[in-house]
Amino acid sequence: MAIEYKASVQKDLRELDSKQALRVIAAIERALMTQGRSGEALSGPFARLFKLRVGDSRVIYARTESGYLVLRIAHRREAYRER
Repeated sequence: MAIEYKASVQKDLRELDSKQALRVIAAIERALMTQGRSGEALSGPFARLFKLRVGDSRVIYARTESGYLVLRIAHRREAYRER
């Protein structure tokens, strides 16, 4: 299973401090590569997407045929808002 990142995720990571960014990336790799189906399914306008909690940050991702696509990394109060 491969983990791909949307190009805008780089901007999301730059908004975090470096220590938090490394923690988020490590959590993504650990949760999606080893546990596979971890994360909670979202509903409403975010149906078919999943979230992974890492402290106060939320990782929004989709499952694809080849693995996972990380769509957004943001603070929990901003994660579900339009940019």
